Amino acid sequence: MRFRYGLAALAVMFALGPIPTFAIVCLHESMTMDEVVKVIGSAPSCERAMAIFKDCQMSTSGDIHLGEAVEKKCEGDFLARLKPPRKAAYQREMDACDRKYRNESGTMYRSFTAFCRAGIAQRYSRQALKAKP
Repeated sequence: MRFRYGLAALAVMFALGPIPTFAIVCLHESMTMDEVVKVIGSAPSCERAMAIFKDCQMSTSGDIHLGEAVEKKCEGDFLARLKPPRKAAYQREMDACDRKYRNESGTMYRSFTAFCRAGIAQRYSRQALKAKP
């Protein structure tokens, strides 16, 4: 009998429409993950993108998406101009972040990986902007 009530409850939930996405309180606003990614992508600089990431972090695997947005923003400052040896070094550092917490369980370790990768991209961006004539 309980099984029928459970199925009925699920049927009602699906009939009411899509399940809402979770909101993140970030920059003193409630935003969806996609909205935060857009804000990071539209940030004026890599530094600002990283600041938004830090402000909006969830300390869970959800930080992977935010970190990827920061990486993309920061890579715009340097990736196209990196020579092959330097590009290989960059990739080795990113791979080291991926390996660092690979054997750890728990979503906070995915967050640590995302911050590690974003931090490397930020460092390369800073170096490239200093070297710009």
